[in-house]
Amino acid sequence: MATKAGQKIFPHLWYAKEAEEAARFYASIFPDSRVDRVTALMSESPSGPPGSVKVVEFTLLGQRFQAMSAGPDHEFNDAISMVVVCDDQAELDRYWNALLEGGGRPQACGWLIDRFGLRWQIVPAILSEMMRDKDAARSKRVTDALLKMVKLDIATLEKAYRS
Repeated sequence: MATKAGQKIFPHLWYAKEAEEAARFYASIFPDSRVDRVTALMSESPSGPPGSVKVVEFTLLGQRFQAMSAGPDHEFNDAISMVVVCDDQAELDRYWNALLEGGGRPQACGWLIDRFGLRWQIVPAILSEMMRDKDAARSKRVTDALLKMVKLDIATLEKAYRS
């Protein structure tokens, strides 16, 4: 049986037990998203008996992801986060609010932790351009404004950029 790889690189996320629930939650938030397949591993593994470990293949915004429910051996932390680039404040607000539903926690500087423990950065598309502006004073003003925010406010960032 010959199978060719589609997308050659994609994130794989380890959840204690709720990979399928997390994938369905994320797919409900983002367009062009779905849970593609859930496969229970039918072998004994270090994470549990046959059928207890599940691999979940899902698509978010047209991109492949994979997750597994395999026990509490590894927790998410700030070293890895999903970055969502937003075109406007309405889109930013929509994703921010949706990802906080059910027990998520806002952090700082556009970061949040969803109810499953995964870290997200919800950022405006214009932010990168403003922060790398050749005018160091402009860039600093934007960064200073960003560092005071929890959820990012595009109008405030743009005001800092123009002032």
